[in-house]
Amino acid sequence: MAASPYVWGIDIGKCSLKALRCRLSPTDPRKLVAEACDVIEYPMMLSQAAADRVELVRSALAEFVGRNELTGDRVAVAAPGQAGLAKFIKLPPVDAKKIPNIVKYEASQQIPFPLDQVVWDWQRLATGLEEGGFVMDAEVALFAMKREQVDKAITPFEDAGIDVDIIQMSPIAVANMAIFDQLPDPATIDPENPPASLVLVSIGVDTTDLVVTNGLRVWQRSMPIGGSTFTKALVQDLKLTFIAAENEKRNAVRASDPRAVFKAMRPVFNQFVAELQRSLNYVTGTDRSAKIGKVLLLGNAAKLRGLTDFVGKQLQLEVQRLDKFASLDGPALAVPAFRENRLGFATAYGLALQAAGAASLKTSLLPREKARDRLIDAKRPWVVAALVALLAAGAINFAGWFASAASYDPTKYRDAFAASDAAKSRSGAAKAGVEAAEQRLRDTVASERYLVDVHDRRFQSLDLLRAIETILPRDEPGAAPDSPAERNEIRIDSFDMEFFPDLATWFNHVERDWDRTLAAAGKSPDGSLPGQNAPAEEAPPDSAAPPPVGDVPPPLGDQQAVAGGPDPTKGPKGPGWVIQIIGHHFHNEDRHAPMEGEQFVLETLVRGLLGDGGKVTVTAGIKAGQQVPVAELGIGYPVIVKRTPVTKVKVSTAREVAGGGDLSGRPPEANAEEEKFLQLKQYAFVLQFAWQPASPGSPRRTAAQPASPADAGFTP
Repeated sequence: MAASPYVWGIDIGKCSLKALRCRLSPTDPRKLVAEACDVIEYPMMLSQAAADRVELVRSALAEFVGRNELTGDRVAVAAPGQAGLAKFIKLPPVDAKKIPNIVKYEASQQIPFPLDQVVWDWQRLATGLEEGGFVMDAEVALFAMKREQVDKAITPFEDAGIDVDIIQMSPIAVANMAIFDQLPDPATIDPENPPASLVLVSIGVDTTDLVVTNGLRVWQRSMPIGGSTFTKALVQDLKLTFIAAENEKRNAVRASDPRAVFKAMRPVFNQFVAELQRSLNYVTGTDRSAKIGKVLLLGNAAKLRGLTDFVGKQLQLEVQRLDKFASLDGPALAVPAFRENRLGFATAYGLALQAAGAASLKTSLLPREKARDRLIDAKRPWVVAALVALLAAGAINFAGWFASAASYDPTKYRDAFAASDAAKSRSGAAKAGVEAAEQRLRDTVASERYLVDVHDRRFQSLDLLRAIETILPRDEPGAAPDSPAERNEIRIDSFDMEFFPDLATWFNHVERDWDRTLAAAGKSPDGSLPGQNAPAEEAPPDSAAPPPVGDVPPPLGDQQAVAGGPDPTKGPKGPGWVIQIIGHHFHNEDRHAPMEGEQFVLETLVRGLLGDGGKVTVTAGIKAGQQVPVAELGIGYPVIVKRTPVTKVKVSTAREVAGGGDLSGRPPEANAEEEKFLQLKQYAFVLQFAWQPASPGSPRRTAAQPASPADAGFTP
C-alpha cells in the first residue's frame, strides 16, 4: 500500500517511455500537481522489424528506475487499446442490485474468450436515472484483455522491480484526462442537456485512438493509422530509408523538396480524415442526441505540419492540438522534456489521475491475484513486527515463570498441600453422602408412587377388555337374527398380548400394513388419529400393496425393526403392549356389499379402535365412572396384519364350527338327530394394536418412570 501522496503514470509507447509524477492539489480537488516527469526515447521504434521490443523496454525501465524514486508511490501503467476489448452497454430498466449479475452475463456474451482466460472489469457510467433502487437508461463500461496480454504488459515492470497498482487501456486513460481537464465536473452535468461531445484523436506510432466523450458517455475506437503510416508512405514514394523518411516527415517544411513530401503523404491524409469522418458518423448515428464539439489532436505525430488545418477543413469542425492542460500545474511543466513532448503526455496524465483517485473511469485490468499479493507484501513488515513483539513478550513471560520456579521451596508448601488434600477428601466424602441420600430419597418416592398407582393399574386391563367389548359390533338385545350371516357381529377366536420395551420396534415392522389399514378405513395421516405422536406421511403405492393371501404374521416376539430404523415422525414411542386379536365373521353375503370382508372389520372394530366407536366407562383414576374415548386408555394404531379371502364354510345348525352355540336355543342333545349344516361365507383376520396403559385424567407415565417395584429399586 502506498505510503506517499504521489503517484506515477507511465506510458510505454512505441517511440518512447513517458512518465509523470503527480499528486492532487491540497487546495483544489480539480487540480493535479505535476512534480516530475521523464521521457526516455528508444534507439529505434518498437514497431521496426529490427527492434528487440523486450530488450528496448527493459533498458528504458532500468534507466527510468535509476534516475527516479518510486518507493511508496502508486503506479499506473497503460496497455495498448488494440490489445483489449472495450464495450459500452446500455441496460434495460432493472433493479440496481441485479446489475452485477447482468454485467457478468453480458461479459460472457460479449467477450469472445472464456472468462477464466481474460482479465475483465466493469463500471457503471454516470448516465441513467435511479429511483427507489430501480434504474432506467443505465449504461456500463466493460473492459477485458487476455491474460497473456496483461502478463506481457506487467512483466517488464516486475523485472525492473516496479510494483504496478493499476493497468488501464490507453484510450480510457485519455478519456479520463479529457473528462477531468477539458470538461465540466460530471457531478454538475445535466443528463438531459449534456455539453457537446469532445473528440480526442491520440495519434500513436502504428494506431490512432479515437475517444468521444461528453463527460457522461464514452465511446472509443482504435484506427489502424498512425505516425509510421505517413513515414511508410514517404519510404515507398520517395525511395528513402525509414530513418531518412522519419526525418523528412518531422521537418517537412525544411525538406529538400517539401512539395514532394506533402504529395507523398496526401493519400494518408485523406485516409486518416475518411476514417475519422466514418467514426463520427457512426457515433452520431447510434446516439441521435450526441452533438460533436471540437476535435483535439494528441500525440507527437500531431505536430505534422498541415495536419490540423487539413482535418478541420475536411470535417468542417473546430480542430486544434491539445498542447496545454487546463487542470495540470506544477514544476514539471517547465521541464524541457515535458514542453517538447507535451502532446504525448495525455495518456500518462490520465493514468496519474486514476492512480490519485480523481478519474471518472476507475476500472483496472490488474489481475486480482496480483493485487492480493501486493496487499500481502505491504502488510508483511507489520506481521513480522507483530511476531517479534509476541516472541519478546513470550520470552519475558517465560523468564518470569523460570525465576519463580527457581525460587520454589517444596518444604514451605508441604503443610498447605496436606491441608488441601485433607479438605478435598472431606469434600468428596460429603458429596458422596449427599448423592447417596438423594438416591435413597428418589427410591423412596418411586416406591411410594408405585404403591399409589397399584390401585389404578388393577383396573387398566379390565378397562381394555371393556373397551374392546364396547367397540365390537352387536345386534340389539333380543333382536339377533337366527342366521350367523345376518348377525352384526365379529367373533374373536384368540386374544394375546406381548410387552415391548419400545413400541417403535413393532411399528417399524407393521408400518406398511398401518398405512394400508389407515387408507382403507378412510382416515388421512394428518395427525388426527388417537395416540399418534406426529402426522404420518402417506405410504407410496408400492408399500400399500397387501401381503400375499394366507401370509401368516410372525409371532409377536419375532417382530424386529426393519433395516433403516423407524420413521421418527410416525408410530408410537416408548414401552407398551401389543394386543393381537384373531377373529372371523360371516357378514359376507352379496347383499352386504360393500360392508363385507375386510371392510366390515375396518368399519366396525378398526374405526372403533381409531376413536369412532363411542366412549368407554372407566373404573379407576381421576375420571373413574366417566365415559372417555378409547385413546385416553392408551389404545391406538390398529393394524390388520393378516387378511384372507372370503371362503365358504359349513356351519352346523346344532353346533357352530367356530365354537358358537345351538342356533335353535335348545340343548345340543335334543338336536343330535336333526343336525343340519349352513353354507356360509367366512372372512378371517389377524389384527394388532398398541396399548400403553393409562388412567384417564392422570399424567401418563414416561419411559423414564418406574413401572414396577423392581424398577423403582424397591424390594418387598
